[in-house]
Amino acid sequence: MIADIEALAASALSRIASAENLDQMEVVRVEVLGRKGTLADFGKLMGKLSAEDRVSAGKALNGAKTSLEAAFEIKKAAFENVALTERLKSEWFDPTIPPQGILPGSLHPLTQIQNEIESLFFSMGFTILDGPEVETEFYNFDALNIPADHPARDMQDTFWLEGGYLLRTHTSPVQVRGMQRLGPPLRMIAPGRVFRNEEVDPSHEHTFYQLEGMMVDRNVSIANLLYFMKTLLSGIFKRDVTVRLRPGFFPFVEPGFELDIQCMVCGGVGCPVCKQSGWVELLPCGLVHPNVLRAGGINPDEFGGFAFGLGLTRLVMMRYLIDDIRWLQSGDLRFLKQF
Repeated sequence: MIADIEALAASALSRIASAENLDQMEVVRVEVLGRKGTLADFGKLMGKLSAEDRVSAGKALNGAKTSLEAAFEIKKAAFENVALTERLKSEWFDPTIPPQGILPGSLHPLTQIQNEIESLFFSMGFTILDGPEVETEFYNFDALNIPADHPARDMQDTFWLEGGYLLRTHTSPVQVRGMQRLGPPLRMIAPGRVFRNEEVDPSHEHTFYQLEGMMVDRNVSIANLLYFMKTLLSGIFKRDVTVRLRPGFFPFVEPGFELDIQCMVCGGVGCPVCKQSGWVELLPCGLVHPNVLRAGGINPDEFGGFAFGLGLTRLVMMRYLIDDIRWLQSGDLRFLKQF
């Protein structure tokens, strides 16, 4: 048995020495040193030997195992050093070379368009307001004349928090806060981030951006609303765009309208962005409901107003012909560097 063990060890050492990669070495290790390997088979035969022969055979077996394990580790370390050397050659850099300098960044496309809209409305006498993203049920729903049984309050649409708080589902709460704070006459816009518990697809996100607008004064009419909407669209797109105005129901305006823009990604033919309809909902708008004016502390018998909610994220998609809303929050520098 001792001669067989020594022959096995010599053969295995030769195979380890001639191995060209770690995979070939692993084959030898499993065959010889593994739990079901050849050395383990010799160990099973030890019980059949005499006490004297068992001692000498045990020493030979342990010696073979020790020498093979050492040879395996040495050869494995050599392969790893070679791999590391090759990696360092490909990844090497000289730390003494001066850096390229500060690489210029750029504003996110959402920020760029928001700045343009703010400048446009500021030039027309509008105040730019902001409000909390974590809202109360009163400001997000009750003050906007949204009844308790309205579908918008369902868990499918709203991220509810503890204590009656929620992540605002639109920027409309800033309307009420603006009326309470500033009173009439009032011209305001409120850009901001909103949240809805929606399934994400090329035209829907759970987190996106809106821009709320409102004008409260005496003798405000639909004509005033249309003027400012047309001024907004021509200022953003720098060219004529095809729009349509259709009746729409929103609890916080009466009458209410949907201002749609012809999809500029597909030119009205139909695509995933417009859900194959050729149109994109862009500007829900209308005359402010008297109950909303009252919630803002304004007498609806004396003052009226209009309000609109601009889908700022969708406007950016139309402006830059972006076909998937998920790009805007992907953080992908390849996408962002285009702007």
